[in-house]
Amino acid sequence: MRTLIVDNSNTRTKFAMAEGDLLLPWRATIPTADISHDSLNELLTETSWDQSIIGSVVPKKAAVLSSFLDSRPTHQLNHLSKLPITIDYPKPEQIGADRLANATGAYALYGSPCVVLDFGTAVTFDVIDQTSSESPAYQGGVIAPGLASMTEGLARRTALLPHIELQEPDSAIGKTTEQAMLAGAIYGYRGLVSGILEKLRKEISSEPVIIATGGDAALITRNMSEIQHLNPELTFEGLRLIATLNI
Repeated sequence: MRTLIVDNSNTRTKFAMAEGDLLLPWRATIPTADISHDSLNELLTETSWDQSIIGSVVPKKAAVLSSFLDSRPTHQLNHLSKLPITIDYPKPEQIGADRLANATGAYALYGSPCVVLDFGTAVTFDVIDQTSSESPAYQGGVIAPGLASMTEGLARRTALLPHIELQEPDSAIGKTTEQAMLAGAIYGYRGLVSGILEKLRKEISSEPVIIATGGDAALITRNMSEIQHLNPELTFEGLRLIATLNI
């Protein structure tokens, strides 16, 4: 049984294929703004699948994806989907599908308690911890602006500050405007991550496993001792598992 996995995020939509319990090597990506029946047909014309799962945080594009894929069994992840964890959250319908997929993948691979950091257009921190009944549950977390969002916003709102390419700074003391911005972005963002994790640890039942994923994860978490696992496939793994429970 081959499962097409669709991770529909704000900037890019990523595709993977699973067969049974294994993710296959095939990957594809398309800008989310470009999603249409025509673009999907062109992208997927040489692939085959038996069923699909959609994890989306862009409702209009999720509707296009669902319409394109509905000739075969498909499931769109939401708070009512069957999960291997419960949800301890006052308004579960507000939880993004990406956060539920990450929480599922993290619990399946690393157990509970754990914290998932997803570095994308926004950075999200999601907590899986035991409930009062000792069952693992999604507890909520933190949402902060993504690194690229912060630096691009700074360049747009100031007349003399340029757009910069994100990379590891050579020094904390910038000798040019670009170097100063880069040091502020990377070192400052690592400080933000460390500070949030310190606060979260104080509210979790025992020492959590910390997992990072997402496009900027490798850069930001470099040399950060707080991060135990870097798993760029975490969202796909979570969606794959959820597909087995719901299709």
